[in-house]
Amino acid sequence: MARVATHSPRTTPTNSIASPSRDDFAAMLEQSFVTQSPQEGQVIKGTIIAIENDFAMVDVGLKTEGRISLKEFAMPGIPANINVGDTVEVYLERVENALGEAVLSRDKARREESWIKLEKAFNDQTRVQGVIFGRVKGGFTVDLDGAVAFLPGSQVDVRPTRDVGPLMNQALPFQILKMDRRRGNIVVSRRAVLEERRAEERTSLVASLQEKQIVEGVVKNITDYGAFVDLGGVDGLLHVTDIAWRRVSHPTEVLSVGQTVTVQIIKINHDTQRISLGMKQLQTDPWEGVAAKYPVGVQFKGKVTNVTDYGAFVELEPGVEGLVHVSEMSWVKKNLAPSKLVTPSTEVDVQVLEVDSNKRRISLGLKQTQENPWNSFTSRHPIGSTIEGEVKSITEFGLFIGLDSDIDGMVHLSDLSWSQAGEEAIKAYEKGQIVKAKVLDIDIEKERVSLGVKQLEEGGKAEKSSAASSSSSSSSSGGGLRKNQVVTGTVTEVNDGGIEVELEGGVRAFIRRADLARDRNDQRPDRFGKGDKVDALVTTVDKASRKVSLSIKAKEVAEEKEAVEQYGSSDSGASLGDILGAALKKKTKKGDE
Repeated sequence: MARVATHSPRTTPTNSIASPSRDDFAAMLEQSFVTQSPQEGQVIKGTIIAIENDFAMVDVGLKTEGRISLKEFAMPGIPANINVGDTVEVYLERVENALGEAVLSRDKARREESWIKLEKAFNDQTRVQGVIFGRVKGGFTVDLDGAVAFLPGSQVDVRPTRDVGPLMNQALPFQILKMDRRRGNIVVSRRAVLEERRAEERTSLVASLQEKQIVEGVVKNITDYGAFVDLGGVDGLLHVTDIAWRRVSHPTEVLSVGQTVTVQIIKINHDTQRISLGMKQLQTDPWEGVAAKYPVGVQFKGKVTNVTDYGAFVELEPGVEGLVHVSEMSWVKKNLAPSKLVTPSTEVDVQVLEVDSNKRRISLGLKQTQENPWNSFTSRHPIGSTIEGEVKSITEFGLFIGLDSDIDGMVHLSDLSWSQAGEEAIKAYEKGQIVKAKVLDIDIEKERVSLGVKQLEEGGKAEKSSAASSSSSSSSSGGGLRKNQVVTGTVTEVNDGGIEVELEGGVRAFIRRADLARDRNDQRPDRFGKGDKVDALVTTVDKASRKVSLSIKAKEVAEEKEAVEQYGSSDSGASLGDILGAALKKKTKKGDE
């Protein structure tokens, strides 16, 4: 029996079949558990076999079942919806704990499953569903079907949102901005979804709009340059110049936030989706037929709407304004600021000077509605009469004397004294001093009065003077000048109309802008400065009024004509440059000799 007992399966003949022993069966069963049981750290499927005491008993095919809290099957704000017999995916943390139960987790299973789906959504740039369930520093926490993401406060809505309560515990779409699985970080945005949706709606709405279409909108925001109007999902700009035909200083004069307005679409830029709107386009253009309503030379009443450094705007009717330039405000007050002469909201009488309907401009005059003091001054103080006034200012070229009717007269240095040089004679005068002078010339067009102090001296004094003094006096009066004579003078004053020149002997002359050069581009007074020497041709000499007219242009034309006569015609083969060059060369050669 001992021999039989010592037999082993290995000594059994190959053609015999041996039954496995109890130990062999136990080893095979254990081996089947090892090979078939799932490994820890995996997501596996299980079946709910019971629900009791807020726990679900789940069978995952192990020796024992596992328990999972019902909270792990619920979404934030939504109770668990499971039943006995449901198949669920769970995460196997441990095959068996100290109580002999399998340790399972539904949260971790959902998290693992969610990460796979979220990574795919992040790579495909697709939206995901989530629920805002908590508040943290700088933002909120979002449950993305098991995975927890961070929602920055700036990404909740397109506008700053103070109360997020209505959005809590609701399934909302989100865009994943950033993912880091190793650190377990997910950043999402609801604002990106809203902006994308608004962009789609905006594109669709803009495509449905047409220029000149009349639509209604709500004033959304007001700025200094206009107002933004919401047209139902897309904003349009209503510029301040398109609110009304009249001048609108600020949009708040007409509009307010929240106001419903009817506007016309002026322009649509489909590339930038910018829309320009207008309100005045829905009203009759007051500039139609404005030239007939406001003919040149007729006087009208108007209201001052705006005062600037260069003049004042006067409203003739709502939407029609004209400019009164500072030069057209007063006959005599030339250096006063417009704000000293007129004030906004006051009514004034103006005269229409010019109308340009195409440019929507009307030039108005204020002084034309008043009596011209120059006319009455001329009748009261004819040339040759004596006048008295106060020295208003002393300049390098003479005295300015205040006369009646707010008119100023000028005594040039050369007209201060017969015996002294002007620079010396002017030292005897001071501001505020009352002086007498003789009226030498009145130019109403240029609004100038020329006075002389030395001309008040006895006539015999001039007659008894020396021959040299007599010659100087004759030159000063212009008697020594003749027409077509080329003279050299010194520039004493430069203004927009031309330049004033003083010739030898103190004779003064004015060269008009058109006579400054033959070339139109060179007819600019700013080319000259005080003290410059200029050569010009005497065009007129009026001994009675002591007026001398000069022209640089006439001198250039005369020189060119002379050169052509001496050196040939411009169409005989030689260029005008060759002709003038030869003339200048000959002139230089004569000077050297």
